[in-house]
Amino acid sequence: MRLGVLDVGSNTVHLLVVDAHPGARPLPAYSHKAELKLAELLDEHGAIAPDGVERLSATVTEALEVAEDQGVEEVLPFATSAVREAANAESVLATVAEDTGVKLQVLTGEEEARLTFLAVRRWFGWSSGRLLVLDIGGGSLEIAYGLDEEPDAAVSLPLGAGRLTTAWLPGDPPAHEDVRALRRHVRAEIARVVGEFTRFGHPDHVVATSKTFKQLARLGGAARSAEGLYVQRELERRTLEEWVPKLAAMPAEERAGLPGVSEGRARQLLAGAVVAEGAMDLFRVDTLEVCPWALREGVILRRIDHMRAA
Repeated sequence: MRLGVLDVGSNTVHLLVVDAHPGARPLPAYSHKAELKLAELLDEHGAIAPDGVERLSATVTEALEVAEDQGVEEVLPFATSAVREAANAESVLATVAEDTGVKLQVLTGEEEARLTFLAVRRWFGWSSGRLLVLDIGGGSLEIAYGLDEEPDAAVSLPLGAGRLTTAWLPGDPPAHEDVRALRRHVRAEIARVVGEFTRFGHPDHVVATSKTFKQLARLGGAARSAEGLYVQRELERRTLEEWVPKLAAMPAEERAGLPGVSEGRARQLLAGAVVAEGAMDLFRVDTLEVCPWALREGVILRRIDHMRAA
């Protein structure tokens, strides 16, 4: 069965097409992305502005056309923090449904964390033991820990790279005082939840997902995406400690010239690095491994599980 998962995130609207069969690994067949940056289209009241809603509907319509061209039998549409936390979320969802026929499922932050954890568990398998999973999106940071496919603890914090950049780092490059203030804020937010996870004991394997972690690992010398999914990619905390001050001193244009850094994500990279460094430090993680599967794959795997049960 050919499935399409439509992810309306804080940065992009991403359609991932896979060939899925119960008992088999989902095989990616096609990927379509549109950069929308919903998190940056909020007005002073925290609502997605009318032109942003219009652009979202147009982007979803385009994704549906691509899905049809690719022979997708079922589209699994969902939205994350940018829509979830918008002051006019219900109106946005109603407008998109009316314009496109798509009823977006709004995931809670905890659901994001749990589905991402499922994807990581399936990728690494049972031999990876107790997993601690970190995922930095545009709007939020998800953290999950567990031994099974359902995590023992899962939280979502409002520490996404896009959100923090807009709220805390207006300059290009940002002022030193702003970076320090962001660092304090990030660490205070993460510190509030560390105890929920450390009471379960030290993880056997620490894993990160998301574009932010992939780009940070690339800065540390990890393999390029072109070298394939199965190449092990790691990120060391000392790499972040070296790169955070360097990134803070660079304008976005200069960051975009770094290995693996896309122009669209360059401005957000510093905030993402501050979050990654804070999380690794407070959880006492020296090295983590980057997983190619994340939330979208988790949504697909959950759907396949339901197919098997039917």
